Amino acid sequence: MRRKAETTLPKWSLVVEIARKRLERQIVRIAPGLLLALCIASVAFLLHLLPGLNILSPLILAILLGILLQNSVGVPIRCHPGIKFALKRLLRLAIALLGLQVSLSQLHQVGIIGFLGIAIVLVATFGFTCWLGRYLKVGKALTYLIAVGTSICGASAIVAMAATIDNSDEDTTYAVGIITLYGTLSMLLYPLVLPFLSLTPEAFGIWCGSSIHEVAQAIAAAFQFNSVSGELASIAKLSRVLWLAPIIPIASTLYARSQTASNANHPVCSVVPWFAVGFVALILLNSWGLFSTSLKTNVGQANLLLLSTAMAAMGLETRWRNMQKIGLKPLYLGALSWLFITVLSLGFATALY
Repeated sequence: MRRKAETTLPKWSLVVEIARKRLERQIVRIAPGLLLALCIASVAFLLHLLPGLNILSPLILAILLGILLQNSVGVPIRCHPGIKFALKRLLRLAIALLGLQVSLSQLHQVGIIGFLGIAIVLVATFGFTCWLGRYLKVGKALTYLIAVGTSICGASAIVAMAATIDNSDEDTTYAVGIITLYGTLSMLLYPLVLPFLSLTPEAFGIWCGSSIHEVAQAIAAAFQFNSVSGELASIAKLSRVLWLAPIIPIASTLYARSQTASNANHPVCSVVPWFAVGFVALILLNSWGLFSTSLKTNVGQANLLLLSTAMAAMGLETRWRNMQKIGLKPLYLGALSWLFITVLSLGFATALY
């Protein structure tokens, strides 16, 4: 037995040594690109603090800075492995960690009827956008990205969807740009039309939370009425984030089945990504009160940096000439989808609140 243990130990030490060297090579390989994306994300955080730019989230600013750098001075080849790492591994981890921001107790705050109403608006908007994308002959991948971005939660939903389907970085960037444009318009226009609509604070908050694309945009618009509107907008918006869990796997399945005839019987379980499972698991654990408020706050801030780093990497992979080839049809699709969710959610908020 002793002789067997003596012969086994060197084998294990050899395995550990090989793994250590492989890890070192991998770190050296991805470090330049990962550090570049992280630096861009850090600059985006600083820009977000400036007056006038604070209406844009660090995610949006990071992708814009990445695009600017790629299309002005370019990116060294040695940075590409780290950029790919941020786009794939880092992004998936960040999406899973979003589950810490959501709990099932939020359903009680908007009420079952309110939650179901938000769900109807979300599903109807997703279906309408997919149908209209086919009618306008917009690429299927880009259509799905615009659909989830408009109906669920903006850039976070887009990058989650992009991680499960075949699409170009230009498609993802274009979709994020469209969602940012119309979400910003909502944030600016909703308070301006408020005096003509005679909405209650509750109705205005639900309207903002159930229709505006980005969380920061929805909250910024709603708080211009009062604190009640702002709080309800936050809850309604996070209720939409809950739908990332079922919508992303279902949409991925529909996309896979539509691509080739061989995928006609594509099972849902085969396209459920691990980060979606992690997202749901963290929602459930958070709902049971297993995480302290300080922990969730700290992880939330760190996760925002992870997401911004991934978005910076996406910008660094985006070439403006490729985006120009996509054309204006997706812009029209985003506009009509934006009008659809705006009107439908306004009717829902007015009827129930």
